[in-house]
Amino acid sequence: MADMEVKHVDSPDETRPFADKGRAQVVKVGDTTIVRGTFEPGWRWSQHVKPLVGTESCQAAHTGYMVAGRMHIQMDDGSAQEVGAGDAVYIPAGHDAWIVGDEPCVFIDFTAPDYATRR
Repeated sequence: MADMEVKHVDSPDETRPFADKGRAQVVKVGDTTIVRGTFEPGWRWSQHVKPLVGTESCQAAHTGYMVAGRMHIQMDDGSAQEVGAGDAVYIPAGHDAWIVGDEPCVFIDFTAPDYATRR
C-alpha cells in the first residue's frame, strides 16, 4: 500500500521566477507534479517567460483551475479566450497569454511539470 504524501505549495520543491512579474511554485506528490503559477499585473508570456524557454510561443499544454484574476490566452492560429477565477481550463500548446486588469492571476496547473524551463 502506498504512503500518503502531503505538501504545501507555500513550501514548494522548486520555484521558477518569471523575470519580475511572478513565479511558478512546483510541488511533486506521488507521480504528479502540480504547478501554482502566480502572474502579476503586467505579466505577458512573450515578455516574461519566452526569454527563459527560448520558443516563439508557449509549447506547454495546460490543464488546470483559475483561482484568482483574469488571463487572456491568444493561440498561434489567432483564436482567443479570456478566463478568470473559477474556470477550469485546457490550453493547448502554441499560445501567448497576458494578465487582464490589476489583480494578480493564480493558476493551478496539473499537466505542465516543465513549465517555464528551457526546452
